[in-house]
Amino acid sequence: MNSDKERNKVGARRTPSAFARMERMSPLLMLLYLSMVGITVLFIILVGAYSHTRYFSALPSGLHSFPRYFSISTIVLLVSSYTVNQARRIYQQDDMGNLARCLGATMMLGAIFMGLQIAGWRELDAQGALFSGEDGDASYTYIYLISGLHIVHVLGGIIFLLVLLLRTLHASRDAVRTLVYIRNPYRRLQLRMLTVYWHFIDVLWLGLFVVFLFLY
Repeated sequence: MNSDKERNKVGARRTPSAFARMERMSPLLMLLYLSMVGITVLFIILVGAYSHTRYFSALPSGLHSFPRYFSISTIVLLVSSYTVNQARRIYQQDDMGNLARCLGATMMLGAIFMGLQIAGWRELDAQGALFSGEDGDASYTYIYLISGLHIVHVLGGIIFLLVLLLRTLHASRDAVRTLVYIRNPYRRLQLRMLTVYWHFIDVLWLGLFVVFLFLY
């Protein structure tokens, strides 16, 4: 009898397997992770094509200066990753006012990031690094294409942010709605998904930025 109890205690302390954790995972969160895998594969293919084109390019390295707006936008995106992480912490403290501020700040920083990326494109264009390529070289085309595709994914995150921000502001105006919002597991899941996705596009841009910096 005692041995059975001891075995049960050992089983209770055992760390759940990866498959067990996947079975308990929300379908929406699982779908998000699968989407991020697909997005990663897409960008790996594009970066591989860019690297191949750049390696066999007839144009010398450093022909044009690297867009400074790309560097500034990287800092902005890192700051936005911090603010969205703070939003999740504030949610656990039931602070709706500061939660709305963090979501709004993250959305604003994401919009600034996109604006700086467009400014970077204009900087490239002013230097003669055109979307159509230069002297038959398509490496600059990939810079526009890859960074533009990343902006699309940032825009998707901003739309998600906007929806969550509006719902947070609506709930914050009434004590009962605030209580329901804070205790709603679906809202907690939404905030978790937003945080995971935003950190993902942040890390994704850091990887792209390093590739651009070294191959440009």
